[in-house]
Amino acid sequence: MSNEYAIQIDGLRKLFGTLAAVDGLTLRIPAGGIFGFLGPNGAGKTTTIQLLLGLLEPSGGAARVLGYDSATQGQAIRERTGALLEHHGLYEQLTAEENLEFYARISHLASADRRARIRELLESMELWDRRRDRVGTWSRGMKQQLALARALLHRPRLVFLDEPTAGLDVMAANAVRDRLATLVQREGATVFLTTHNMAEAERLCDTVGVVRSGRLLALDSPSNLRAGSAGQVEIVGSGFGENVVEELRLLPGVLSAVASDNRLDVQLREGHDSAPLVQALVAAGAQVEEVRKGQASLEDVFVTLMQEESA
Repeated sequence: MSNEYAIQIDGLRKLFGTLAAVDGLTLRIPAGGIFGFLGPNGAGKTTTIQLLLGLLEPSGGAARVLGYDSATQGQAIRERTGALLEHHGLYEQLTAEENLEFYARISHLASADRRARIRELLESMELWDRRRDRVGTWSRGMKQQLALARALLHRPRLVFLDEPTAGLDVMAANAVRDRLATLVQREGATVFLTTHNMAEAERLCDTVGVVRSGRLLALDSPSNLRAGSAGQVEIVGSGFGENVVEELRLLPGVLSAVASDNRLDVQLREGHDSAPLVQALVAAGAQVEEVRKGQASLEDVFVTLMQEESA
């Protein structure tokens, strides 16, 4: 495998009975940086991670992770990667320091290195002063930061993070994101991140892949996906009754149209202009005072891809 890629996936498939959880996935993930793997529930994101870690046997295709075949060399992959999946993997009756000591021994870190590495990570997470606290007394956000430290303990070249901020409050989620961005930059690791939070993906990820029903729909940087996406149009005026809005929704280039008081928010397909909107509104008797164009957010891009796929 070229050192250029941390992960190479070719036609990967996983069937559960007749259901294709992963359906012919082909993907190249460069070494370094954060890759976001986005999709709705049931899109195959967690199954893909399990396949890449060698925890599931593929039904077809192949994947290489850090140069190792995921179907036959899973143990080698798991030894060289870090993972924070559905459960944090912490022992709540142990202290933070004892948890990391336990995992450091499993990873065969030398004694002096263990102590230095544990302190380094706990200080980075701003948890050093709480190192002798029993983890069961901690908040969910603090546990998640400690779990991130656990995943990075043995200096893996690749880290899998499956929705690491799910269920956290705003402040705790921001703390985890800040620690993640800083540590990844310092450690030089590649991160494979799944998240339902589009703002999080937009903030953290260098590249994102969008999947649905186990198939890849889009792959690019968040900025490129936004730039090439449908346009956002905000129209200010009056007379935006439901019958008028329904007429707009029938226009060829319109993906969605939502009225709110004196404002109309319209999402256009790529390549379509706002002029027909104004003409249709005027013809229907609405008053148009102002038309504002904006760039779609990553969330807008995601919703558009889901709508187009289900159409």
